[in-house]
Amino acid sequence: MRFGKLFAAGVAVALVATPAMAGFSLMAKGKQAVIATSTLSVTPGIDWNKLGKKPGRNAEAWTLDGSSLNDLVFYAGIMPGQTLFKAINKKDKPLPTLSATMLPPDIAQLFESSYRIANATSLYSTDSIEPATFAGHAGFHFTYSFTVQDEEVRRKGEATGAIVGGKLYMITYEAPEILYFGRNEADYQAVVSSAALK
Repeated sequence: MRFGKLFAAGVAVALVATPAMAGFSLMAKGKQAVIATSTLSVTPGIDWNKLGKKPGRNAEAWTLDGSSLNDLVFYAGIMPGQTLFKAINKKDKPLPTLSATMLPPDIAQLFESSYRIANATSLYSTDSIEPATFAGHAGFHFTYSFTVQDEEVRRKGEATGAIVGGKLYMITYEAPEILYFGRNEADYQAVVSSAALK
């Protein structure tokens, strides 16, 4: 299953809390978690479930109720020349790569371009971009919305991160606009606020 269908697809699981799903591991409330064996760590304010399948190199994904319902994706030390997540079709649909000199609008564009390719959709918009602090470093925050091709569920998302030492560290959160996004947005923001880099 390609990244877009796994992490940004329509509702594909029952709309119930599933704390102990196969292939998931508990990320316990109040316990520091090191992300993707990197120098990035966070301390969640509530219990989350980490997906067993990684979206890409130096990345991992968490959810509360199931993939595509409320997703956190961590990009932990993406290096220049690397893509944000696994390539779908390197030859015909190559994903854009990171440059260490990218400014916040460039990062938002990198993310947008990657999503448009991964989800084969033109129904994506970057809604806002602003400065932010991430793990004590000057960074960025942007919001976005999209609808996966052939589906009607509109999703909202936000991303916070920074380029530190030439590497990109970023945490994104996305969920269906109706019910799920607003319900857990504050939980995402708490994870971001807890982020630390060694």
